[in-house]
Amino acid sequence: MIQPYELLEKVLINIEDGIRDDINSDDLADQFDLSSVHLQRLFKFAFKQTIAAYIRSRRLSACLEDLLKTDNNILDIALDYGFAYEQTFIRAFKSEFGITPGDLRKTGQIVKIRPPLFLFDENKLDEGVFFGPDIVMVPQFHIAGTSHIIPFDDSITFAPKAAIQFWDNERAQIKNIVNPNVYIGLTCNINVKDGASEYLTSVQVKDIKNIPKGYSKYTFEKNLCARFRYIGQHHYYDLNAHAAVEMYNAIWKCASDEKSKYTYLIDTVFFEKIDTGLYDGTYCQMEWFTPVLEKN
Repeated sequence: MIQPYELLEKVLINIEDGIRDDINSDDLADQFDLSSVHLQRLFKFAFKQTIAAYIRSRRLSACLEDLLKTDNNILDIALDYGFAYEQTFIRAFKSEFGITPGDLRKTGQIVKIRPPLFLFDENKLDEGVFFGPDIVMVPQFHIAGTSHIIPFDDSITFAPKAAIQFWDNERAQIKNIVNPNVYIGLTCNINVKDGASEYLTSVQVKDIKNIPKGYSKYTFEKNLCARFRYIGQHHYYDLNAHAAVEMYNAIWKCASDEKSKYTYLIDTVFFEKIDTGLYDGTYCQMEWFTPVLEKN
């Protein structure tokens, strides 16, 4: 099976090559032996937009040259770029650019286009592909799970084992789960002096009442956060030390960038989030968050 970096790169190339050929998510999925649903999920997770919306925008951007540099009638241009009806094309065009194709020809108004997406070397990891940071607002949420004090030197290897143990054998004791498919691994109480931190293998709960005896609870307050996204060609159980080191190196690089508009509060709390329901038998998806403060 194709590596996720190569898969997404080829999808972007094939979209550009198929702008005039009515390319769609079903065609793309067939090319890579994936289900259309899973490809659409991967694309949206990676690029924060749907394949259909991206293809439509790229078609409309690509047609501008024909519209402005030829005398081709609008219906022919619409047909050339995969629109079956002139009125459908005109409505999509106006929605994209705020002006009809005919009025654009008359006025020569400047419009903003959506350029093609690209992947960069910095997105590529040995076992996956990595995106971010996005700056997002994370609302307050509650978690419950098992607590572990982990030395810094052991965190990369111990945390995945603890996560699997919790997910397979311990989470069933928690009854008021909000998202039963979502695992949250939260690191807090980071003690540089002692060289250790607390790691909670957990699930999100409606509230922190009636948590089973022996389990820990934590409330993550509403925070502006940096979010990173990872796609790996493996089961989420197989997130290994090498992949984790690659991800954290990329995160620390962003956090230590003096040109960044934000200060990363990694020394206070951070968490990873895995929606196991998104696993398609090939590609694992994971998100990672830490609070940030905007620099003055």
